[in-house]
Amino acid sequence: MMFRIPTITKNLLIINLIAFFATFVLQLRGFDLANVGGLHFFMASDFHLYQLVTYLFLHANFMHILSNMFGLWMFGCVIENVWGPKKFLFYYISCGIGAGLLQEIAQLGSFYMMISEQDPNVSFGEIFAIGQQLSHQLNAWTTIGASGAVYAVILAFGMTFPNERLFIIPFPFPIKAKWFVLFYVAIEFFSALGSSGDGVAHTAHLGGMLFGFLMIRYWNRHPSSGFDRGRGQQFFENLKRNFEQRQQQRGNNMHAERGGSKEDDREFNARKHQNQEEIDAILDKIRKSGYDSLTKEEKKKLFDASNQR
Repeated sequence: MMFRIPTITKNLLIINLIAFFATFVLQLRGFDLANVGGLHFFMASDFHLYQLVTYLFLHANFMHILSNMFGLWMFGCVIENVWGPKKFLFYYISCGIGAGLLQEIAQLGSFYMMISEQDPNVSFGEIFAIGQQLSHQLNAWTTIGASGAVYAVILAFGMTFPNERLFIIPFPFPIKAKWFVLFYVAIEFFSALGSSGDGVAHTAHLGGMLFGFLMIRYWNRHPSSGFDRGRGQQFFENLKRNFEQRQQQRGNNMHAERGGSKEDDREFNARKHQNQEEIDAILDKIRKSGYDSLTKEEKKKLFDASNQR
């Protein structure tokens, strides 16, 4: 099947779902998985380095995991197909770690400001000694969620397919991927500055996108590293060529079954040409407006064509 979920994206979805259900099952038995695997502030007594990875697979509630997994599925499938599984996994985990590091820096700044408000004479160097004394209280500062890594994947899509049009709620019209990404960056930036106390790690979101941007820029300037921008631009062209090859193979098989009469050849070639034009039109529509813009009939025709051998 053409639109099946690629290996890494599928496994990431499965692991996140297993961890989500395990969190609630273990909680009923008195074990707090979010406390063990969540990313604590580095001055907290429960902080461990492995939490920079494990926090990516834990979520607070259903809407939290639903939004993250939807973004991973929607954009991760495309990016993994373009980059390949190894590079995609490296990018995803690295950006998740980068998001966690930036969140730690932001929490350090928040801790310094909180102590400074109570005692303006406290120097920055003294903060670490105070943090050691308050290490147990600081365990409350815990970050969980794949948002930083998922936002990096969304950024990768915007940089790889900047002019692809997406139908995204709440926009009532298709919007180019590059503007969609900039819109999200602006929201997260002003939310982080606003310190709204909404319980969302906006700094981690920005951190994932920042690390993703720097990584893609490096790969762009060093094609030998394995990232090739042209692979993204050729993604839909390769998709189209794959359909043409399958149609050609199917045509040869049908021609052999009918014995190759001239009248059948004319009918078959006309029908083949018409079907190919319809498939080309559907692929062009995906390239311009995204897969979700297809009608039910168009999706069915595309699915049927992708399964013909």
